[in-house]
This record gives sequence, C-alpha cells and structure tokens, in this order.
Amino acid sequence: MTPVKARPDLEIGGFRVAAGSRATIDLPVGKLSDHTPVSMSVHVAHGRRPGPTLFVSAAIHGDEVIGVEIARRVLRAPQIDNLRGSLLVVPIVNAFGFLNHDRYLPDRRDLNRSFPGAPHGSLAGRLAHLFLNEVVLRSDFGIDLHSAAMHRSNLAQVRVSPARARTLELADAFGAPVTIVAKLRDGSLRQVAEERGVDMLLFEGGEALRLDETSARIGASGVLRVMAALGMIPSRGVPKAKARSVKATSSRWARAPMGGLLRSFKTIGDTVVEGEILGVVADPFGENEIEILSPDGGVVIGRRNMPIVNEGDALFHVGATAHPDSEATIETLTLAPQPDFMLDEDEII
Repeated sequence: MTPVKARPDLEIGGFRVAAGSRATIDLPVGKLSDHTPVSMSVHVAHGRRPGPTLFVSAAIHGDEVIGVEIARRVLRAPQIDNLRGSLLVVPIVNAFGFLNHDRYLPDRRDLNRSFPGAPHGSLAGRLAHLFLNEVVLRSDFGIDLHSAAMHRSNLAQVRVSPARARTLELADAFGAPVTIVAKLRDGSLRQVAEERGVDMLLFEGGEALRLDETSARIGASGVLRVMAALGMIPSRGVPKAKARSVKATSSRWARAPMGGLLRSFKTIGDTVVEGEILGVVADPFGENEIEILSPDGGVVIGRRNMPIVNEGDALFHVGATAHPDSEATIETLTLAPQPDFMLDEDEII
C-alpha cells in the first residue's frame, strides 16, 4: 500500500505549523510611543487532510468587540479538531484601536479604508499590508466580522457582492437573518480581497463596545456552517438555520430632518412598508415634532440608540426586500436555538 503523503507545513510570518497541529503566531506590527511592542496574533489550525484555507478576522475597527467573541467561540468548537484544510483566525486585527476602545488607529485612519496598504506607508497602511499579505492572500475564502458603530445597533446580517454565485451560496449557508447585496467601498478589505481573487463575506451584528449574545450565537454558528459547506468540518453538531435568510437588494438610511430628541417606534428586525412611521423627532420644548418615515419597504437592519440627534443624523437603516409585508422570518432566525457548545455557562461569561 502506498503511504499517504503528509501535507506540507503551513508557513506564515517566518513560522511553520505542521499538519494536524495548531499554533498562535504573533506577527510584529510596530511599537507604541513608550517602546511597547504591538503584534497581530494569528491562530492557525492546519488540518491533516487537504482542503481550502479560510480566514476569519475581527476588530478591524478596534471598538467592534462582538467579532472577537465570535472568533473565540469558533476556535473552541469541537468540529475544528477534525479540520480539512486550514483555518486562519485573527480575533483582533487592529490592536491599537482595541486597546484604546477606539474604531480607528492612532493616526485616525480607518483601517477598512486603507487596503491594500504599503510596507513603508502610514501606520494604517502598514497594518493593512501585513494583514492582506500574511493572512488574506494565503486564503481561498474569508469572513470578516463587524458590528455597528457607537450608539447604533445592527441586526445580524451578511453583506456580499454579486460578483460570484459561490459567494451568494455561502451567504445562504451562513444563515444570517438578512443577506444584503452591498456595493464595494474603495480601500475596503472586501474590495481588495475580491480584486485579488479571494471571495469573502462581511458579517455585521450588535453594537460597538457591547457583547450581544444573539449576534454572537448567530455569527459563530454561521461561520461553522460556512466551514461545513466548504467541506472543512463535518456537519454533525453544526446548527442548521431555522429559515432562509431574507434577501435585501439595497439599503437606505432615514435621517433626522431636524435636531432634537428621537422617540423610536421600530427596532432592528421589524418589517416595515414604504412610508411607515419609524419614529418621531421633537424639539425639547414640544413646539415642533416631525415623523420619520421609512424610505423603502423591507426590514430595519440598523438603528440609532442615542436619542439626542442633530439634523442629518442617520436614524434607521432599512434593507429593501421584494415583499416586506410577508417576511416573517426575522424573529425565528434571531431566536433560533444553538448547539450545546454555544450554551455552556463558561462560554457565555
């Protein structure tokens, strides 16, 4: 019998990880002003058997902590022990922002508008270049985890570009309550990855600097479902989505027509029809009050939590769907039961 040839080691950042093993590799990023070194840590699970390479990243925006929790749960999933291919997980891409509880880097640049970066550019450009070349371009597919910004909440959702049918199929496998066909933004990871031949999903859920248990469960389960669809892990024990993801072909924000106090009548996950009242903005004296109307029929996928608003502030984000009055799957999806490894008390803490 011809012996089975072992998979070659996976090399990243000058380190080697043998097939059938796991390791956390610290890639040097730079030093803080007090000379403290900063690194980007990549956890590598290199399976014994061949298969695709998937990257999972979080905290490209340093205050979006929900993705860090999702990445942690994925790494603790027992299915990873029977991995085909390779899994590269970067729970915290933007360590500078994470330490400072800040969306941006110290140079006030948005890392997700700084790709592909450059090895001798700005701090954002250097970090983007490192992450892109050491992690993203080694992968066949990727999942980037995000949340809403400060004082906003997002319904758990996946954003895709319509360029490749396979990406839409994997979005269906992820099983988020809503899937949005969203345009690519200049300098974003999703744009540059697609240009370089690496398809990816972008997950959004919850609020900055908050751990939302529902979004964490949906995100972790979704990543595992994608891995199963790619043939990387066995599907046994991976939770099945309870309903098909609602498809939104576009999205628009309803904005404040004046400054004042916002009273919200709708929240994330609610279905609305075009022209329906989403909330009311009133001045502090009660002399003026203006209704906020839905710009489309569909699903509320994001909303502002801070009631103090200025004229032009984004208040409600509505994803347009074909039949908004008949979409009744949002509550079913967001409250779907999860597998035991997601529900252990130690996991929730």
